[in-house]
Amino acid sequence: MDNILSVLVFFPAVAGLLGFVIDKESARAYGITVATIEFLLSLWLWFSFDMSDAGMQFVESIPLIPNIGISYYMGVDGISLFILIMTTLMTLIGMASMSVTKNIKNMIVTLLFLEMTMVGVFVALDAIIFYLFWELSLVPMLYIIGAWGGPLRVYASIKFFLYTFTGSLIMLVGMLFIAYTYYSVTGIWSFALTDWYMLVFPKSMQLWLFAAFFIGFAIKVPMFPFHTWIPYAHGQAPTIGSVILAAVLLKMGTYGFVRFSLPMFPDASVMAIAPIAVISIIMVIYTAMIAYAQKDMKQVIAYSSVSHMGIIMLGIFAMNAEGISGSVFQMLSHGIVSGALFMLVGVIYDRRHTKLLSEFGGLASVMPKYAVIFGIMLMAAVGLPLTMGFPGEFLVLLGFYKVSPIMTILAGTSIILGAVYMLRVMKKAFFGPVTNKENLKLKDLNSRETWSLIPLVAIVIWLGIYPKPVLEPIDNSVKAMLHFMDEKAITQEAKDIIKLSKSTKEAK
Repeated sequence: MDNILSVLVFFPAVAGLLGFVIDKESARAYGITVATIEFLLSLWLWFSFDMSDAGMQFVESIPLIPNIGISYYMGVDGISLFILIMTTLMTLIGMASMSVTKNIKNMIVTLLFLEMTMVGVFVALDAIIFYLFWELSLVPMLYIIGAWGGPLRVYASIKFFLYTFTGSLIMLVGMLFIAYTYYSVTGIWSFALTDWYMLVFPKSMQLWLFAAFFIGFAIKVPMFPFHTWIPYAHGQAPTIGSVILAAVLLKMGTYGFVRFSLPMFPDASVMAIAPIAVISIIMVIYTAMIAYAQKDMKQVIAYSSVSHMGIIMLGIFAMNAEGISGSVFQMLSHGIVSGALFMLVGVIYDRRHTKLLSEFGGLASVMPKYAVIFGIMLMAAVGLPLTMGFPGEFLVLLGFYKVSPIMTILAGTSIILGAVYMLRVMKKAFFGPVTNKENLKLKDLNSRETWSLIPLVAIVIWLGIYPKPVLEPIDNSVKAMLHFMDEKAITQEAKDIIKLSKSTKEAK
């Protein structure tokens, strides 16, 4: 267990290198086997995790370049643990369900390298190591979209790369400045986050540094108006690309806000509450309206994904335990539900080679198993009680209600708008008579597709009914972070807001 995080990070990459010598016929089975082992290792991490400890666990630290303070520094807490498990789960499910046959071996190897970078982002506690994994994750996804995507795949992949890479460079400038500041104060170079947390920056400097990190994370989320790359990426990516992109890669941005921005810049984060709330509400309403106008089923899910990311951002900047814990839980819910919905769209695309809603109708009578699972995931996406989409969204709205009841009511329209455009998809695709004769010949879910989706359905219902096993360790780490932010804040305004959230929780 001393090196479990290193095994989780590098096992997929080593297996990916060995995958080059595997023959084409065995590539899928090989990839699923590796992804299964990786998922089981992440579950082992969960079972060995001390739920009462809010700090970092399974810490590994090895100096790499001592002269400039770069070290191999890894660890997980309640915030990152379950995002890591979701990463390994969705990689496994996506790999098992994908229908790619073209250059299947290359796809498997690419996914294994992508898994390494994603896991690395969520366990890295050294800023340079975090940045390396962050940037390396662009390369496999660029290749997946560019090699297996649709007609505009080259444009979509380049736009995805340029947007995220540009934001990352600005973030890197902020990282280098913080490292230099730490050196100026202590005489020692360090890129360790735990060392950076000890720095107290003047308010004006916090604002500039917050802005540098904000651009890198906001593009990844993607926040309005940096979201224009996402419709092309989803629209042109193969199903497996959309699944991983929605389920995991977008969470890197929201995770970055929780891991970097809030604890390092508490005063700037408090000042950013109002503007980020406005942007988040625009994301919620604007992209929901665009989703309603879409004629392509996959684009409806893509814009729905952006809309729900606005709710996650709102929770992060509620600055209280309910909002932030609900936001982290909603990251997990969004990852599983949106990933499942993209998989379901891929199922129908494989059979009809079209995603236009006008081409369907009456699918419930032709593909009943498909319709039931689609309906469950659709209800989870709109936050129906007793599904995984409800606890996180409820906590986010509850947390932000303490900040602004009016903004919370506006954000709450996401439930209504989500129900409108999702039920429109359900009505057009599944109900009524079968208007297209080609749909009469469609086959229902096969065994591979069914067994890929059933675990996700089980998780959505289980964590909708009983979220405590996941929510409690998340909440412990969030409360510890808020306590740290309270002590570190230099302005009375920031202290008052963070203390208000704590006292309200204690009163309850």
